[in-house]
Amino acid sequence: MFKQKISLLLASLIVVCFSCNKDNATETPTAVTTSPNILLIIADDLGKDGIKGYSEGSIKPNTPNIDAIRTKGLMFTNFWSNPVCSPTRSCIITGKYGYRTGVKGASDVLSQSETTLQKYINNNSSNKYATAIVGKWHLAGSNNTYNPESMGIDYYTGIIRGAVTDYYSWQQTEDGASTTQSTYVTEAFTTKAIDWVAQQTKPWFLWLAYNAPHTPFHVPPSNMHSQGALPAYKTGMNAIPYYMAAIEAVDFQFGRLLSSMPSDKRDNTIIVFIGDNGPVNSVAQSPYLSSKVKSTLYQGGINVPMFISGKGVTRTGTETSLIDATDLYSTIAEVAGVNATQINDSKSFKALFTGSATIRDFQYSEYKDGTDDLWAISNGKYKLIVSSTGAKQMFNLSTDAYETVNLLNGTLTTEQTTTKTALETELNNIRR
Repeated sequence: MFKQKISLLLASLIVVCFSCNKDNATETPTAVTTSPNILLIIADDLGKDGIKGYSEGSIKPNTPNIDAIRTKGLMFTNFWSNPVCSPTRSCIITGKYGYRTGVKGASDVLSQSETTLQKYINNNSSNKYATAIVGKWHLAGSNNTYNPESMGIDYYTGIIRGAVTDYYSWQQTEDGASTTQSTYVTEAFTTKAIDWVAQQTKPWFLWLAYNAPHTPFHVPPSNMHSQGALPAYKTGMNAIPYYMAAIEAVDFQFGRLLSSMPSDKRDNTIIVFIGDNGPVNSVAQSPYLSSKVKSTLYQGGINVPMFISGKGVTRTGTETSLIDATDLYSTIAEVAGVNATQINDSKSFKALFTGSATIRDFQYSEYKDGTDDLWAISNGKYKLIVSSTGAKQMFNLSTDAYETVNLLNGTLTTEQTTTKTALETELNNIRR
């Protein structure tokens, strides 16, 4: 009996010691990396004057879900897009400036030989990510049979030509075929996104490109906005309530997407929200001039909203670093685990999610307006706009944020002369 008690005691001590050693081992864990889901949301024709957080504009939509991205993460004040839809999308999906791809104006066609961001990620990560684009493509010109899936994207559905004439009657393209749909387009895109996300069993990258609040101005379903009982829009009416209603509908549907995701999946998702260019002139708000918004290289056309929060973003508040639309390529690739901080014309700004860093000394944008090629470059303080005709404008953004005084109409200071030369040199370096 005594020997049995001793044996039981020794066995208990061994178990206790083993347990203690096991506990001590877990106190110094090895690093475990969980690949985050990536959600990129693009709102069409959304300027800083049309969303909360920025000082531009006095009328703002009710957008609690988008606001949460901003308040829980970073709001970027110096994010440059291109002045119209297609070039911005091309820059993001290729990491290249438009003069390299030929996509410089609305409805230009992106060559299918380009390496898309989705393909680049999976080429460099053993196909770790499921990828999808839902919504506006607008990189196929007038070709309704263009299939983005041929460019290494797992799934595409949406508006291949980029625009609708009616938010309640529109052409959906999927697998290279088009069908007429009658569901409110912002809702339909969200439903497709929800269904796709629910099917994924590995990390995913979803590019959700709403065509709202792009024209035509319209009345969204009443449960999606707070603008009241709007009559059907007619030319000549005040378009701002309709514009705000469309933005609120995007927010409503974005909230529906978030609510559909289990908490663990949502917590493991980084969210990037951007506008693709500034607003059309009929809804532009002060201090923007209606002549200096969409389709121009002025700040109202290219300095657009960007909010980022979620997995891996530990900083909050306002970020003033110079960022280009191209930079989303390297940034998203690095978030996905690709070990490269600069790809093509793209520079990753992922470091800003956790600390301060200098990403660029200059930012660049460009536009072909149907007649002339135009380019813009800035060092953050001064901005130079150059036309292929030889016309030039230079602005001091620190004292003239909305570009009312062309410094080249007067005598430049020594600093301004030196800066103009530096901007011209860098513009030549970029475009050589």
